[in-house]
Order: sequence, then C-alpha cells, then structure tokens
Amino acid sequence: MGDESELEMGDSSATTGSPQSGPTDYDYLMKFLALGDSGVGKTSFLYQYTDNAFNSKFISTVGIDFREKRVVHRMPGQDGSVGRSQRIHIQLWDTAGQERFRSLTTAFFRDAMGFLLIFDLSNEQSFLNLRNWIAQLQTHAYCENPDIVLCGNKVDLEAQRAITEEAAKEFAEKHGLPYFETSAATGQNVAKSVELLLDNVMLRMEKSVDKSILPGMRNGANLSQYEEEENKSKCSC
Repeated sequence: MGDESELEMGDSSATTGSPQSGPTDYDYLMKFLALGDSGVGKTSFLYQYTDNAFNSKFISTVGIDFREKRVVHRMPGQDGSVGRSQRIHIQLWDTAGQERFRSLTTAFFRDAMGFLLIFDLSNEQSFLNLRNWIAQLQTHAYCENPDIVLCGNKVDLEAQRAITEEAAKEFAEKHGLPYFETSAATGQNVAKSVELLLDNVMLRMEKSVDKSILPGMRNGANLSQYEEEENKSKCSC
C-alpha cells in the first residue's frame, strides 16, 4: 500500500474473509451492511467497489461474508474548504438475502453504522420487498433512522428493466433516502454510493454529543459505546 498522504477516496487495498487484527493504522473503523433480496447483486456490488472488477459467476451468499477497504476521507469545511484527512477502514458486510438466513443477518444490524439497500431494476419483486427491508432496519438497527443509501442495481440491463427511474426516485423521496442507479458489472455509481454513505455517517459522527465514544477511534472506543450514547441522547436519530 502506498503513502497514505497520496490516497484519495477509493484508493486502497481490499481483503475478504475474516476481519483484520493487530495494531491499527487508521482513525476510524466503519462497518457497512449490504441488504436486499437474494440475486440483486450485493456480492458483485461490493466486489466491484473493493476490487474494481466484476465476476458474473458468484453464487448466493450463505449467511454472512465481508470485504474490506482502506480509504482517506476528507470532510468539507464549513467555508467550503477541504477539511482534515481521516484514514478510514471500511468493513463491507455482505448478507444473504434468503429468508432462511434472516435471523442470522439481522443479528448484524446493530453493529453496522450504515446500510446499502440494494434492489434489482429488472426484478419488480425485489423493489416491492424494499418496504420489508426498511421495516427490518427500523426494528433492528442501532437507531430508528440509520444512514441508508438506496441502490437500483443492474442498470446496465436496460432491455430487462422492470422499475422506472421515476418510480424508484419517488420511493426514495418518500422514505428520505438518497438514490443511485448502479451497475456492479460496469461500476456505474458503485463508488459514489459507498462514498455518500461514508460522508453521511461521518457527518452524523461529527454531530455526536460525545466524540470520545465514536467507533474505531485509537482510544479503544467501540460501536457498543457509541450505541449507548446514541440511545441516551437520541440526537442523531
């Protein structure tokens, strides 16, 4: 991996398998969860983000898997200037969409700081099921209004499209969600979706009452401490 000072958003080394251990050389650890029905392209989406590659031969995820990526994030200053650089280690958790794994995947909801809610633009049922996924998040996430980015995936399959852009945007606006039309195959808007989610989570953390309990900090603070503060203050939800 090169000099941290030369990294921009999206420059990183990517890994998969089990979480890294040992001394930390980052400022924040972020855990994001990809959610959506089976077959919408969650695994390919995350692989495209971390490896800039597409593999059409992926099989359905069984239970939970994840990928990792290091990025340098810069929060914009209030005057529009570029703020201080922060080194972020992102863990992108890939969840199984099948109902039989639902109890397993929901157990990970409270450990996540943000969510990528993905549906398949060529599969109407995956779009209709978004309401169920949002209800699951409201029940199991660390607060009732977590940061979510909605992604209409497989936009490259234009001839098979079943959900119009207008319908998807209307749904997103109704639920207060940012929306991107993405393609795990071409990479369209994949990085932008994750970057916006990171921006929103970092902004929420900046507004947190007690910054000493933010997750992933070098002082050893962890997510459970952050959850306790969030539940006490309710200021971010």
